[in-house]
Amino acid sequence: MTVTAGVVAVQGDVSEHAVAIERAAASHGEEAEVREIRQSGIVPECDLLLLPGGESTTISRLLRREGIAPEIQAHVEAGKPVLATCAGLIVLSVDANDDRVETLDLVDATVERNAFGRQKDSFEAPLSVAGLDDPFHAVFIRAPLIESVGEAAVLAEWDGRPVAVRDGPVVGTSFHPELTDDARLHDLAFFGAD
Repeated sequence: MTVTAGVVAVQGDVSEHAVAIERAAASHGEEAEVREIRQSGIVPECDLLLLPGGESTTISRLLRREGIAPEIQAHVEAGKPVLATCAGLIVLSVDANDDRVETLDLVDATVERNAFGRQKDSFEAPLSVAGLDDPFHAVFIRAPLIESVGEAAVLAEWDGRPVAVRDGPVVGTSFHPELTDDARLHDLAFFGAD
């Protein structure tokens, strides 16, 4: 079976996420056809979506300008899975604590941009993630802080702070799972990890 995976490609680690999606699909005996999304009309054809990191104000502006934002909302309303990482999480949150970011209100969480610090404050840490048997090696780069959650379930914490959440079909992370060879976060988001 082939799944159609859309990666929003206006910014961020598009190719790294594509490889992780393909690896996660292969672990279930499936193939993933990865499509890069830069304009409207592609999201409705996708079984799953990935919204990578980058600069959240730019991403939110481009999603609106290109007509992709309402398609992402319709995708989630249809119960189809989404993985949103770093800036992707900010854009999908209900509150980014920044009026320049037009959020899509798909993850019931309040997020603060760059709360873990600047580029020089980047770090890596092993995380216990709900649904995974062994710790996940997480890479934090200019990572947002999940300040509070409403209906979203916390999947992982670092230093007492939520860094991964699930809200319906959406999994959001403060960190960059695509920067490791471990596809378990993509598996958890898209295929419900074994």
